[in-house]
Amino acid sequence: MPILSIIVPVYNVASYLKEGLDSILNQEVHDVEIICVNDASIDTSYSILKEYEALDNRIKVINHAQNKGLSAARNTGILNAQGKYIAFFDPDDWIE
Repeated sequence: MPILSIIVPVYNVASYLKEGLDSILNQEVHDVEIICVNDASIDTSYSILKEYEALDNRIKVINHAQNKGLSAARNTGILNAQGKYIAFFDPDDWIE
């Protein structure tokens, strides 16, 4: 069980998704799971998520077939989280 579950709701954020995910992956704490919930994006966000999921086993991608909104995407992440603690990260954010 990871110590931390980081939930990333994703909807049409392809232009900055890689930068946000890279900032999470470059942190010193590695005992994390990163749950990315694609909320039926119509840009290339989903393909970027699948690319990152294939590169790093800490990343888990969940896909909503229909757009349900930010709260529903976060709730989907919570339902799938296995960490002792939960954090939320918006893909347009950056962690130093």
